[in-house]
Amino acid sequence: MERLQKVIARAGIASRRKAEELIKEGRVKVNGKVVTELGVKVSSSDKVSVNEVQIEKEEPVYFLLYKPRGVISSVNDEKGRKVVTDFFPLLKERIYPVGRLDYDTSGLLLLTNDGEFANSLMHPKSEIQKVYVAKIKGVPVRESLRKLEKGIHLEDGKTAPAKVKMLSSDKLKQTSIVEITIHEGRNRQVRRMFEAIGHDVLKLKRERYGFLELNGLKAGEARELTHHEVKQMRALTLGVTKKNS
Repeated sequence: MERLQKVIARAGIASRRKAEELIKEGRVKVNGKVVTELGVKVSSSDKVSVNEVQIEKEEPVYFLLYKPRGVISSVNDEKGRKVVTDFFPLLKERIYPVGRLDYDTSGLLLLTNDGEFANSLMHPKSEIQKVYVAKIKGVPVRESLRKLEKGIHLEDGKTAPAKVKMLSSDKLKQTSIVEITIHEGRNRQVRRMFEAIGHDVLKLKRERYGFLELNGLKAGEARELTHHEVKQMRALTLGVTKKNS
């Protein structure tokens, strides 16, 4: 038995808080009857509907994908371009990406059908660290990188402090490889941060999400998260550090 709002959140209908509002507003039914109390629990055999649409219950699944460049972080695309769910043609569950990576950005992307899990990871307060490696134009001076570390002003506000490490530079080709760690998830944030210090991004890859890494996966390959990894990711959203047992 699970609380009704948790079942709605896991189905990806809304966050748990929003689900509670839907229940209070009388927009949720259990076995055909309107439920307005938050303490109600339901079993797998109960039929739950939101706004007269029945929730299709699925066992939660969690995947890590190495997203290639040139792929949309969505379940469909009106222009017919390749999307991340195309890499799971035999999967019965309806999964969707946790957040997004830009079309031209490659790297680690999580996909799930657990709405509550996805919402908790994307919530700003979770502050999960994401590590990117960028190939940029030019060779930035230390002072420019320090601006990124302190937080830099973009059109949608100042960014949170970042961790920045110069990995290599080629003065002849005028390119550099820089690792940057952020915990925000604004649209095209890393690219805009480098543009703000005068260095366009040529290539961008997300190497790590929290403690999760690509671990030898090739572009387009995916693997399912272990039960322990899912528990650890949940712990990160609560600001709890868990050691491997």
